[in-house]
Amino acid sequence: MELEYRNINATMRSHNICVLVPTYNNAGTVADVVNEILNYTSHVIVVNDGSTDNTAEILAAFGNKIQLVTYKENQGKGTALKRGFKKAVELGYDYAITIDSDGQHYPSDIPLFVKAIVENPGCIIIGERDLSNVDINVKSSFANKFSNFWFAVQTGRRLNDTQTGFRAYPLKNMYGLSLLTSRYEAELELLVFAAWNGVDIIPIPIRVYYPPQSQRVSHFRPTLDFTRISILNTVLCFGAVLYGLPARFINCIKHRKFFRNEFKPFVYKTGKPREASVTIGRIFRSLYALSHFIFWSLFVFKPFVGLNFNLTAPDERKRLRLHRMLQRISVFFSKNFPGGKVRFENPHNESFSKPAMIIANHQSHLDLPIIMSVHEKLIFLTNDWVWNNRFFGDIIHQAEFIPVSSGIETILPHLKNLTARGFSIVVFPEGTRSADCSILRFHQGAFHLANELELDIVPMVIHGAGHYLPKNDFLLRKNPQTLRILKRIPYGTFGDMLLRKQASAYRKLITDEYNIMSRDIEKPSYFKSLVLYKYAWRGFDTVAKCKHILSCLPDFEHLISGLDGNIYFLNAGIGVIPLLCALANKHANIYAFVENSREYQIFSTTAKLPENLHIIHAIWDDDYKIIPAGSKNFVIQSENLMQRFSALSPVHIPLES
Repeated sequence: MELEYRNINATMRSHNICVLVPTYNNAGTVADVVNEILNYTSHVIVVNDGSTDNTAEILAAFGNKIQLVTYKENQGKGTALKRGFKKAVELGYDYAITIDSDGQHYPSDIPLFVKAIVENPGCIIIGERDLSNVDINVKSSFANKFSNFWFAVQTGRRLNDTQTGFRAYPLKNMYGLSLLTSRYEAELELLVFAAWNGVDIIPIPIRVYYPPQSQRVSHFRPTLDFTRISILNTVLCFGAVLYGLPARFINCIKHRKFFRNEFKPFVYKTGKPREASVTIGRIFRSLYALSHFIFWSLFVFKPFVGLNFNLTAPDERKRLRLHRMLQRISVFFSKNFPGGKVRFENPHNESFSKPAMIIANHQSHLDLPIIMSVHEKLIFLTNDWVWNNRFFGDIIHQAEFIPVSSGIETILPHLKNLTARGFSIVVFPEGTRSADCSILRFHQGAFHLANELELDIVPMVIHGAGHYLPKNDFLLRKNPQTLRILKRIPYGTFGDMLLRKQASAYRKLITDEYNIMSRDIEKPSYFKSLVLYKYAWRGFDTVAKCKHILSCLPDFEHLISGLDGNIYFLNAGIGVIPLLCALANKHANIYAFVENSREYQIFSTTAKLPENLHIIHAIWDDDYKIIPAGSKNFVIQSENLMQRFSALSPVHIPLES
């Protein structure tokens, strides 16, 4: 119990939560109720609403264990609540959990309210009683059903228990306090005013105890109280038309409560979430690129091949002309890929005046036009899918590309002829692409051919193509692409080294360079579009929040770049910044703490999160114990947790409220 008390009490302190107990002539139960509350928290306010029994003496015995508000004449539960709320605000509390003092509620349910407050900030939490198996009198049961009905009429929301006194109120998000009536119907008014002003009302199941009818203390006056409730509901119905409906509509727009659900056709594929949602921009970019591909393939190159190679005899001049056309259109594509322009880096001024074996990592279908942009006299070793393609198969046949499935012994004479004519050979030693752009094992065939043809080797490194058009995705994304040409390695450099070791050495060379490029290029802004795709179509408010945070990225990008070790994000929200940080800092372990239950659900269900990103649904103070004492290596995103961790000197990014 001691550990539980410390944990719950610390959590209530850090979130500024108190327990408010209004009481009137409950001397027989109030002491037990307060004592049990003190088992969970020391933040207790008791309002003595003019009790005429010995309640005052009982409460005085608690001394400074409780905050006491008292007055001589009974003024009703509504007044008691207002005075209790005022006291709570004066003491600096943000939330007040109200509980009746007649013993029907279980203070052991207080942790349920604390958890609900943490998970649903700014909401009213109401304890929903199961009244089906308790001995409740007919008048009380009717009053509850009567109240539930009118609440639904006045607000458009349904609640099963609008008469419960076990609730949690956000003190900075209260409406209608000045209009509140003095008696117990005030609790219904608070719910109605809150619903009109866009405050979410969250029901949670609680237990309830009703003593035998003969032992109960009830202040319910059937005739007078039903008259008061009827008059109040008449007024509230007029208010619902004149004020409630317009206010609810305005708040729905203001807080983006329209279209809050996911648009599943764009977010899911065969029941599984997409790594990147389908967006209108991705569709248009892909259609634009496809239209160019179809136009140039069907209406330019195929007629050219038909006229120059099928109807007339091919010759060297025609083949060079075809290669020049392929290079020029590849240059055009590379410079105009929508949202994915290619940057070419040739630091060693490689001219390909002397034939070479070009080896490159394989990332995408776009690797061919990217490399083809470099020089006109290039020959690719292709797979059967490319060789037999119905759209451009005959084009690459006449360009003298060679299918690797023919076997080395068959293609070697053709390659000797091509290199003698000044052509360089392009090979992707991996043979296939990885889904995550990692560089797979290199096969030995390319290095065997280089030895047989006595060719220098020119390594090339492609970055970004696998992100722009990933494997198993047919829609283009948005990020830059880069081709870096490394220094030519002369034939014979590796001497008699085994082909297997040569393949391994070249793989390491390209992998090391790729890692350097990734470190230099893959800053948080590089992943800006990918992150937006991950949140697109997942609710209007979610997308709006994501876009707002990304628009502020230039202001804090330097804070989340170049990090390593353990990084801790407090109040991580829907996870935009931790996700950017994890993508851009692959060697860091990112820990994201999320309290809000909806934000946690959005963040944790985001598709294909990086392995170095760890999401913690933090409710209790103990959930933060994984942060080392005195740690300075973490980021905080909003002010509501600054006080708790002020000793740790956090970096502050004020984005999410």
